Amino acid sequence: MLTLEWESEGLQTVGIVVIICASLKLLHLLGLIDFSEDSVEDELEMATVRHRPEALELLEAQSKFTKKELQILYRGFKNECPSGVVNEDTFKEIYSQFFPQGDSTTYAHFLFNAFDTDHNGAVSFEDFIRGLSILLRGTVQEKLNWAFNLYDINKDGYITKEEMLDIMKAIYDMMGKCTYPVLKEDAPRQHVETFFQKMDKNKDGVVTIDEFIESCQKDENIMRSMQLFENVI
Repeated sequence: MLTLEWESEGLQTVGIVVIICASLKLLHLLGLIDFSEDSVEDELEMATVRHRPEALELLEAQSKFTKKELQILYRGFKNECPSGVVNEDTFKEIYSQFFPQGDSTTYAHFLFNAFDTDHNGAVSFEDFIRGLSILLRGTVQEKLNWAFNLYDINKDGYITKEEMLDIMKAIYDMMGKCTYPVLKEDAPRQHVETFFQKMDKNKDGVVTIDEFIESCQKDENIMRSMQLFENVI
């Protein structure tokens, strides 16, 4: 059983980042056996899959991973996604394996949209690396920007109470029976009401990115949690 301190307001936001980082780490460690530096580099340069990844040097410059780390990540990515891209159904299938006691479909949908930055319906290795680089190696500001983008479902630059509730419900559904104590049905709405009021400084009914970042930076729980997954790989 996984104990979650949902009574702590700070962990409502951190819960999203922590779940992302933990599950991504597991996902990207898949298929990393039989690692060969030369063969992986050759595959990157001579890829015949549907999507040809960018050169290692370019990805290294655009991310906070070393060349060797990128090679390892690419090996795992290609083993899991031979076509060179991940679609939303694959995302949902992966998350259903990590959270079999709950329904992760909606959360996987939101997470997929956060990684699919060009909104073309597919997450390439480049998309994957840029997102993972922020989550694992980014500054606090970069991580909070990424989390804001996840909450901002319609990508209009604001978080509404309904959007925050949709994300929170998706997390509760995904955790299923893994929470202790068992959460009440109206718990997501109650937590969102409290947390949204705290974030919406000017009481205009929406949370801007500045309000979001300011509130998170003032929360010690969030600031500590932002450092949990540094140098995971």
